[in-house]
Amino acid sequence: MDLTSQSALTLSRLIRTREVKPSEVIGAHLAQIAAVNPQVNAVVSLREPDQIMEEALALDDQAPEGALFGLPLAVKDLLQTKGIRTTFGSPLYADHVPKADDLIASRMRGAGAVLIGKTNTPEWGHGSHSFNPVFGATRNPYDLGLTAGGSSGGAAAALAAHMVPLADGSDMMGSLRNPAAFCNVYGFRPSWGLVPTDAGYETFLDTMATEGPMARDIADIALLLGVQAGPNPLTPFGQAPQDYLGAVGAAPADLKGKRFAWFGDFGGQLQFEPGIIAACEAGLRVLEDLGAEVVPVSLPLPVADLWQAWITIRSFLNFGNKGAEMRNPAHWQQLKPETQWEIESGASVTAEALWQASKIRSRWYARAHEMLEGFDALVMPVAQVWPFPVGWRYPQAINGVEMDTYHRWMEVVVPVSLIGLPSLAVPVGFGANGLPMGMQIAGRHGADAAVLALGQAYHQATLWPQKRPPQI
Repeated sequence: MDLTSQSALTLSRLIRTREVKPSEVIGAHLAQIAAVNPQVNAVVSLREPDQIMEEALALDDQAPEGALFGLPLAVKDLLQTKGIRTTFGSPLYADHVPKADDLIASRMRGAGAVLIGKTNTPEWGHGSHSFNPVFGATRNPYDLGLTAGGSSGGAAAALAAHMVPLADGSDMMGSLRNPAAFCNVYGFRPSWGLVPTDAGYETFLDTMATEGPMARDIADIALLLGVQAGPNPLTPFGQAPQDYLGAVGAAPADLKGKRFAWFGDFGGQLQFEPGIIAACEAGLRVLEDLGAEVVPVSLPLPVADLWQAWITIRSFLNFGNKGAEMRNPAHWQQLKPETQWEIESGASVTAEALWQASKIRSRWYARAHEMLEGFDALVMPVAQVWPFPVGWRYPQAINGVEMDTYHRWMEVVVPVSLIGLPSLAVPVGFGANGLPMGMQIAGRHGADAAVLALGQAYHQATLWPQKRPPQI
């Protein structure tokens, strides 16, 4: 049995029934990392394999405890991990070894996962291309000359290359969804507040970024989300978790009676490279074949308004998080230009601009939920470009239209990110260029289990992530 091809849920069952040992599962994945990671560069700061195996062997004779017992997990390099180097992709933290886990890393470790290392990310998570001066660039397992996306690009590539059975990621703009689309896996951005942040940071104003799960099937998404979700009593806005595995297990084989609102290219307001809309429409036909109704709709607000609100709030938050670096010349010169731009933009945000941005955000939240009274989900593309050359910093134009920021080419994810909807990125197959693409299925705030149930019906009908990269 190829243990690296099994789902996390299957591996968990095999471990619990003593059909395989944790050391066998972890050893198989370490062997896969040794074989393919030199090409892909997805797993970074890997612990000494002998040390990992010593920990794994100690689990062999223990009674399985925790949803992730005996499973290897490489944590995104934006989460601090006790005793494992955490760099944030920055030369400022190239040798940083935390003394404690961040909350979500602690929850995953506490659920029995063996933390083996980290997954690569852009410096500070800024941008949807996972490269940094500490570890270099992560490559797409489906075409090693192309990007794996980001900022959870290392996680997505590690999954696609079967180096890990499931992965964590984070998403402020599209960092769980874009790399999932680029690497033919699933990425789930939970309802904002479901997966909490750590205490000690700003926790009232920053309501944009969230941790979440990635996997090669929906049941594994549900498994990891069940570990990550649940209130942190030290932070506000917490939500009680739901029975995600139960919802996925009870998902109907068809989608009769379900209605999906499809935004397409947003009435021409956004640029998409040729073939992307057609690829997503092929995914929509799967929903229709399962009995669902797909209805083309228009965004009730101008896309430009959402972008202006988004970029104002995002810059404000990035200045709050990193603005102190402006007063430290030695640090400032080591920040990537995109991060410097974020901070400088945030420094100029006025109270009036922030208030107007919040009003637009509030109006869109209300209108989106009005739409969701008549639909089960909103469907949009995940990306506006195909995976691009790994040597680029970012796409500077789409169809000859210049991008005016380093992340403008990701604008399609903003409608979901701005208002914290649960959104599942699902693969839609491969274009004529042979590259993966995806679309996102978003539901009303708090409807995470329902969105995953829809995703499970789609997954069972497609099984796209089971098409392994030909080069790996």
